[in-house]
Amino acid sequence: MRAFLSDHPTLRGFLIIGAIAAVIVALSLQPTLAALSLLASIGFLLAIAFFVYLQWRERRGEISLWPTRALFAFYGGALLIVLSLVLYFAEPAHGLDAVAFLVILGIGGFSMFRTWRDQRHVA
Repeated sequence: MRAFLSDHPTLRGFLIIGAIAAVIVALSLQPTLAALSLLASIGFLLAIAFFVYLQWRERRGEISLWPTRALFAFYGGALLIVLSLVLYFAEPAHGLDAVAFLVILGIGGFSMFRTWRDQRHVA
């Protein structure tokens, strides 16, 4: 049996997932799993925020030299992304709301990227 499972890692992975699901159902751990999922979502949001802060802190001297219009576009895009992520983690989107969420992320990211690229090529 051990040789069979070592030859089929996908089957082994599905069996492990099935065993974990069986333990969760057998011990009625659904509320605990929901709480852990919420904590993981909050941790992920904080990790994204920390990464963005580190990137901003490293380049804030360069960004402070940009014109007012570029600063407004760059920080506006960042604020749009942050608010969109906070709202998504507060109440996950489904259907057309999820499409709108992705479009908003794209618009905010494009705004930030285009502003950054334009300012780097000017300087």
